[in-house]
Amino acid sequence: MSEGRWLVVGLGNPGPQYAGNRHNVGQMVLDELARRAGTTFSTRGGGLLSRRPQAATAEVRIGTLPGGAPGPRAVLAKPGTFMNTSGGPVSALARYYDIPAERVVMVHDELDIPFGAVRLKRGGGEGGHNGLRDTSKALGTKDYLRVRVGVGRPPGRQDAADFVLRDFAAGERKELPFLLDDAADAVELLVTEGLEKAQLRFHTKGA
Repeated sequence: MSEGRWLVVGLGNPGPQYAGNRHNVGQMVLDELARRAGTTFSTRGGGLLSRRPQAATAEVRIGTLPGGAPGPRAVLAKPGTFMNTSGGPVSALARYYDIPAERVVMVHDELDIPFGAVRLKRGGGEGGHNGLRDTSKALGTKDYLRVRVGVGRPPGRQDAADFVLRDFAAGERKELPFLLDDAADAVELLVTEGLEKAQLRFHTKGA
């Protein structure tokens, strides 16, 4: 699994007014991964780099391989477009860095997973997630990896679209650092040791 470079994308909406929303938890995970790597995101432009897709990126070594060697090279990316049009930047990044879909990892919020849980899968449906739907269309395949960060279902009759565009509740914010830490661990384990080992660890966590 560690062969070649990876593209790890955190989904969300741009702008400070959205930064704390549940819908932006994927980008929060990317911030944690960048922090671990001791780097920050850049939106460099100009010259040849002006052809780079609309995204903030950071090039890192991600995780640690068994035996202690640095993990594989990866591009961390936060699209600069709104969630519903994430696919364009993702596909452009994959082309720019020559990364195949099987080494693209999408980190995103998931309504159908309880808050605090992390699940992983390759391919399958998008579950009504517009960011994933647009990504599948742009890549021409659903066969990419997903790290699904649970935000839970909205309470009562609250609309799901409204729920994900609100910040985490006060009680959730206390637990959020632990969730982000788990999700970042899941990304690292996925790219260094593979999907099955990551699923075994995180799908049985707390069971």
